[in-house]
Amino acid sequence: MNKISRLAVHVALLALAIPASLPLLWMLSTSLKSDEQVYSGTGTHGSTLGSLIPHPAVWSNYPKALSTVPFDLYLRNTLTLCFICVIGAVISSAFVAYGFARIQFRGRGPLFALLIATMALPGQVTMIPVFEMFRRLGWYGSYMPLTLPSFAGVPFYIFLLTQFFRTLPEEIAESARIDGAGELRIFSRIVLPLAKPALATCALFQFLGTWNDFMGPLIYVNDPTKYTLAYGLQQFMSAYGGQWAELMAASIVFTVPIIILFFFAQRTFIQGIATTGGKN
Repeated sequence: MNKISRLAVHVALLALAIPASLPLLWMLSTSLKSDEQVYSGTGTHGSTLGSLIPHPAVWSNYPKALSTVPFDLYLRNTLTLCFICVIGAVISSAFVAYGFARIQFRGRGPLFALLIATMALPGQVTMIPVFEMFRRLGWYGSYMPLTLPSFAGVPFYIFLLTQFFRTLPEEIAESARIDGAGELRIFSRIVLPLAKPALATCALFQFLGTWNDFMGPLIYVNDPTKYTLAYGLQQFMSAYGGQWAELMAASIVFTVPIIILFFFAQRTFIQGIATTGGKN
């Protein structure tokens, strides 16, 4: 691809990215406005487009929004859940995926098909029985319902890792077996180091899912000291819904870590997705 073609592709991608960026730009613009600017329909020069530019920028909206709710507490709770869920989901899913991809056992095909079928089951269908199960176990009001299921494996990650493990040459594992290595050693010393892109992709997916999870804390958490950022943001909106500038400032703070994470992990993320679609 020559320079002109590459430039044309970049211009086209930038043009397509503009509509997707408009909501974020509107949030950022609103977070820097005063109440008068938020409720005015035009900008400083009487144009609707000019209303997107705050004049002047009210940076005090950010500390005001963060001081209204215990942001540091919500952030600490969210990061704790993200760390536990990422570790549990990645490790358990890798174990199960290795069994499906590398170990021959009776019923492997039907079990894998059953696993894939569970991905089509909506969470709303199992919400009530799962809640009742956790309530009977005495885990309501704790983080156990939010963290323990991740240690049982995630069907999508198992499918993703199974496809990746199948692309690894079998000769490597056979050589290790000849040298006396068991399946656990092959899995930990050979397969996992080669699967870093796929594991990083699963970890990123799980982190995003836990960070954005609102339904789980809504159902199982009843202690304000255990609220997460997603649930705390909803509580902020319920209490201060008319303060749009502060609400958008809190939303920007909630969104920025995800953007930064994806920016630094996008190469690994794309590599992990690209290498899980085939089998040698």
